[in-house]
Amino acid sequence: MRKNLGVKSYLLPLPVLIIGTYNEDDTVDAMNAAWGTLCETNKVALFLSAEHKTFKNIVTRKAFTVSLADVEHVTACDYVGIVSANDDPNKFIKSGFHASKSSFVDAPVIEELPLTLECKLDMIDEKLECVIGEIINVSLDDRVLINGRIDFSKLNLISYNPIDHTYVQVKNTVAHAFHEGLKLK
Repeated sequence: MRKNLGVKSYLLPLPVLIIGTYNEDDTVDAMNAAWGTLCETNKVALFLSAEHKTFKNIVTRKAFTVSLADVEHVTACDYVGIVSANDDPNKFIKSGFHASKSSFVDAPVIEELPLTLECKLDMIDEKLECVIGEIINVSLDDRVLINGRIDFSKLNLISYNPIDHTYVQVKNTVAHAFHEGLKLK
């Protein structure tokens, strides 16, 4: 038997994305966003309120980074989501994160997070409060590589669970995509 819950934002899992931008004074800003996804093979869509400092920075700088949050940095990742740069301009420093300038776009790469999409602004849909960025480069920490390939288990990614407001580790492989279904052919 099924139970109707009404309208809920239960499209799971939701990635925990840390969006990096530069402020007008060249200091680093970062925010935690769960409302983001790939929308083409080389584009990412972020749904951000225009009131966020990050949104304003993207409009000004025409660039941003999207880093995937991991277990090791869950406290800092949560912190940059609960504190607004509009209220505390030192939130990035307080998070304990460090950043270096992307070689590809005018945005910071958060050094502690293992995988980063470096994006230039493609378009903004103000009605949907949606920012579309073209992925110019993907950079990663070589600690997550084995034989030159990404070892997914070393990423230690987290997902946001909106049902009970928790972070969940994304971990175990259960099957091989585009292979498991062949059993039913």
